[in-house]
Amino acid sequence: MRITRTIAAVMLTALAAAACSPPQSDPAAEGGDQQTGPLRVWLFDEANRAPKEAVVQEAIKEFEAAHDGVTVDVQWVAVETRADKFSGAFNDPANAPDVAEFGNTDVASYAETGALADLTADIESWSAGEDLLPSVLETAKVDGKTYGLPWFTGIRALYYRTDVFDELGLQPPRTLAELTETAREVRAAKPEMYGISVGGKYTYAMLPFLWAHGGELAEQQGDRWQATVDSEEARAGVTAYTDLIKPDICPPEQCADMTGTQSVQAFAGGQAAMTVGGDFNHKAIEEGLTGKYDVVPLPGTEQGSIAPAFAGGNLLGVFQSSQRGSLAVEFIQLLGSAEYQSKMYEAMGNLPTLSSLQRELSASEEFLEPFVTTLQSGTKFVPSTPAWSLIDAQQVLPTAAQQIVTGQQQPDAALADAAQQMNDAFNG
Repeated sequence: MRITRTIAAVMLTALAAAACSPPQSDPAAEGGDQQTGPLRVWLFDEANRAPKEAVVQEAIKEFEAAHDGVTVDVQWVAVETRADKFSGAFNDPANAPDVAEFGNTDVASYAETGALADLTADIESWSAGEDLLPSVLETAKVDGKTYGLPWFTGIRALYYRTDVFDELGLQPPRTLAELTETAREVRAAKPEMYGISVGGKYTYAMLPFLWAHGGELAEQQGDRWQATVDSEEARAGVTAYTDLIKPDICPPEQCADMTGTQSVQAFAGGQAAMTVGGDFNHKAIEEGLTGKYDVVPLPGTEQGSIAPAFAGGNLLGVFQSSQRGSLAVEFIQLLGSAEYQSKMYEAMGNLPTLSSLQRELSASEEFLEPFVTTLQSGTKFVPSTPAWSLIDAQQVLPTAAQQIVTGQQQPDAALADAAQQMNDAFNG
């Protein structure tokens, strides 16, 4: 989900507390299948809601026309208050919505409360279900059950300054090692620029390095998770990333504390020759660097390979307590259809989750091609457990990265500490 780290930390702490508690949904609050009446829908508010709202209202008009006696009531939920909003719904199913939008990193915590309906069969029988990218659908699953329909996804790739590269006779890097050398060359030739803007707090830029080197965050052993960030492969990936935060590329004094948003802002503001940014950053970068940049997939360790990206995004789910369960499923399938995913892309720039639509859009919009290529080459996700909310809120990985780049700890020690903190959360 596209939210700031500060807000995310506060909210995830609250969610983690809820996730570590017993399920809060009233087990007696069974759902129903009424075919008329109000369908209550919670969707996330946006800084500029109008384009999103226009698409949603069009879908509502179509849905209500096809279902006599049904009205769809949308409530726009502020991201910064979502933790309290959802916690209230978990505690009081009578006031819960029928349909809700939520981030895929929240699904494990939400599913543990017992409040979300299992949509596995509904997705499997949906006409567009087979068109969902498997790696994206995995982000909606907990213990093999699907708790949301992937509505849009967010993928990161490598933005670079074409004018700077042309001036210095450089080519887009073909491997992560080449990326480091290219960034170093830029910094040497243009000391006023970062070779690449990345930060100690930019976890979603670091993870592709970890995964590209064969590392994993954790592995599931039976019904328990075990941290593996201290493995040799993970350590090599993290070290490759933190090696970018050096005086000859992106100095620790400026970059150790940089977040993802700040890293992208530095690139958009002309301070860096490269950055790792999302398809959702396009408009902001376009405003500052029109005609001066391009995007390629973030390379892997070998020529021709692509580093696995984190598959972020939002889901549409149905509450177990909904008295209009089948209507709720029909409505999320309408919003998640190719027609409305396409309209939401036009309105908000949200990358669709249907593979055929992605191919269609990337063929007509050149900008999307590197993101779609990255997505279809294979993505990764965080451990599907409520404990991840706590790990994220405690900033375990950013802390380790910062300790490494500032010289407080060597990679072995920093990642051993991170693994211990992760295991404490997994076993808590």
